Amino acid sequence: MKPPVNLAALSLRELQYAAAVNQTRHFGQAAEHCAVSQAGLSEQLRKLEEALGGPLFERAYRRVDLTPRGALLLPQIDRILTEARALMTLAHSPTEPMSFPLRLGAIATLGPYYLPHLLREVRAAFAHLPLRLSESRTASLLDDLRAGALDAALLALPLPMAGLTVSALFFEPFHLVCPRQHAMARMAAPRLADLAGADLILLEEGHCLRDQALDLCGDTDRPGRQATSIETLWHMIASGEGYSLLPALSAEGREAMTELVACRPIPEADAGRTIGLVWRATDPRAPEYVRLAATLRAGLPASVRPARDWHHHEDTA
Repeated sequence: MKPPVNLAALSLRELQYAAAVNQTRHFGQAAEHCAVSQAGLSEQLRKLEEALGGPLFERAYRRVDLTPRGALLLPQIDRILTEARALMTLAHSPTEPMSFPLRLGAIATLGPYYLPHLLREVRAAFAHLPLRLSESRTASLLDDLRAGALDAALLALPLPMAGLTVSALFFEPFHLVCPRQHAMARMAAPRLADLAGADLILLEEGHCLRDQALDLCGDTDRPGRQATSIETLWHMIASGEGYSLLPALSAEGREAMTELVACRPIPEADAGRTIGLVWRATDPRAPEYVRLAATLRAGLPASVRPARDWHHHEDTA
């Protein structure tokens, strides 16, 4: 097995010296071009030739020629220097804010209902922002965020905040959704205390929406009927299997189900969830995430309202 190549033996400065000698075919002119003494240039070239395994130039009287090794390697040296210049040009070129790819995750109970709206807002405000969207459950999104597989995520608050920053975006009310023939459909303003009954259907374990519903309804030990997604919940309710608490955004565009399902607002102020944009506290793009959060807050869907006391929380523990 060959030993690994020692790239530390190369320097761009030495490659520049070799390219200058190749261009001028004169050590004195190359040294002047590189703003270095001829002795210094010769010494650096000697080190480069040692690292590359042999001489690049034949030093004849009043003439500098390429050796066969030099003829093989100088075109590659020129390509390396061209790429290095392109790298520095790109790194120091003025870039439009929010123009780098953004890997954005969202909890599965929010993504299908909010991301279409988010895309319209983002496209209008940041035309050159490439978005890479994904959906999952809270625990997976947090793992991916902390591991660097995601740049930011849309999550329900509060969260374990170690190493993260959050900017709350909006409060999404919950609605009681029940079969139209159910007794609860006759309640104009059902209260949370009325919901902890045997007909309450929840999402399966692992969804933060399940935990929120249990907390609000005061029902902590429920082995009853479960659904794998909000879409499944809607169809279970429409078929008469029971009722549930569902986020307001998921209720939009359900006109086709109005004959089967009744949707009632919950009057309690805390009957809902706060959605925030979350990113790593160490990410140097924090100002761009702050700008993105402000843009999203400025263009909220009609069925949600601005989050109360939104703030940034950082904990790098």
